[in-house]
Amino acid sequence: MHGPASSGWLLVALCAVTGVYCLARMRSGAEGQRGAAGGEALMGFGMAAMAVPAAVFTPPAWAWPVYAAVFGAAGVHALWAARAGAHHLHHSVGAVAMVYMSVVMAGSPGHAHGQGGAGVPLLTGALLLYFAGYVLLTGVRLVPVAAVAAGSGPAGWGDRPELARACRLSMAIAMVAMLLTL
Repeated sequence: MHGPASSGWLLVALCAVTGVYCLARMRSGAEGQRGAAGGEALMGFGMAAMAVPAAVFTPPAWAWPVYAAVFGAAGVHALWAARAGAHHLHHSVGAVAMVYMSVVMAGSPGHAHGQGGAGVPLLTGALLLYFAGYVLLTGVRLVPVAAVAAGSGPAGWGDRPELARACRLSMAIAMVAMLLTL
């Protein structure tokens, strides 16, 4: 992504920390929690890699098609999993956004993090509206969440619903920032 290096590094840190937390959530006792956390960890680490400032590292030309293939597969997996729960639809929209950004960056001159191409403004705008709405809705839902115990004992920090929502909220905010720089 292009833009100031300091904001790029903050975005990298936010996404990487979110990815690490999602990896920790994969140790949850709840099957649904583990599956969602795995997809979110992939998204967090992928977003962190894409947000590294171009002045520091410009990925090779083959990296963008690899990103597109990985997130395309993640999107198909999320659509398949959506049969069991609606939250996976959000994962598929996130994967589509990542594929879209990868394709735009692959088409940019010199493959520099989004510099030189604006992509399809209509799709960028639609994704921005979706993620901005998701941020607002998730932020409102985050405030009154009561911790739910998993099993008979108290919930571990990886099983707390308010932390999972905060994780999703931070990634949606990062997605808005990345789409704005596209």
